[in-house]
Amino acid sequence: MSAPLFLVDALPVGGTCTLDGPEGHHAATVQRLRVGESLILADGRGGSVTGRVTAVGKGSVDVEVVERELVAAPDPRLVVVQGIAKGDRGELAVQAMTEIGVDEIVPWAASRSVAQWRGDRGFKSRERWASTAREAAKQARRAWLPEVGGDPDCSTKQVAARLSEAAAAFVLHEEATERLTTADLPSEGEIVLVVGPEGGISDAERDTFVQANAIAVRLGREVLRTSTAGVAALSVLSARLGRW
Repeated sequence: MSAPLFLVDALPVGGTCTLDGPEGHHAATVQRLRVGESLILADGRGGSVTGRVTAVGKGSVDVEVVERELVAAPDPRLVVVQGIAKGDRGELAVQAMTEIGVDEIVPWAASRSVAQWRGDRGFKSRERWASTAREAAKQARRAWLPEVGGDPDCSTKQVAARLSEAAAAFVLHEEATERLTTADLPSEGEIVLVVGPEGGISDAERDTFVQANAIAVRLGREVLRTSTAGVAALSVLSARLGRW
């Protein structure tokens, strides 16, 4: 089993360090790491340190640095505009897409989104998405922590503006004739993918996005849930881009 990963604000500059705070508590009390066991410290920005536990305290562990690594930022960058879904479906999508390798998730207030992020509720909901992404990134041992955009969500107009600036933009739609498996992909820049909510993307929204230079695509004959469509599409893109 690979060593557990813990996120830190800054990597140690010397040969030793102490992991404390919430991550130290998790390492010492929840995971119950012991002297001699390995762990990974990551800053979520590509840098990581592999270390060995030299002492375990109450809510902290002392670490000896063994190896350092810096992983370059992925390029092309994969961005998913995720229609806000009711219940925990949005968080399920965030969790799975983070494990797959998404670089940014943008909550979208689609016309058919049942749940609405307004006021404090919106910021709390976005924070739950960010927390879900953080924990999923740790579980997947990711060097780069995905961003969760939105203010706290994005309108259709804002999404269209983002699509118009992308190196490539795609909208998952069940009536599309072009397949994501054969669509042209850029070698650099942002690839932005739009996933609708439970009720799907309206014709007006699809037309707005196509006018912003997005291409409507499909994955296959089946109609996928909002919580799985982005994961399936990211899998296709990851394989085609050589990430996998």
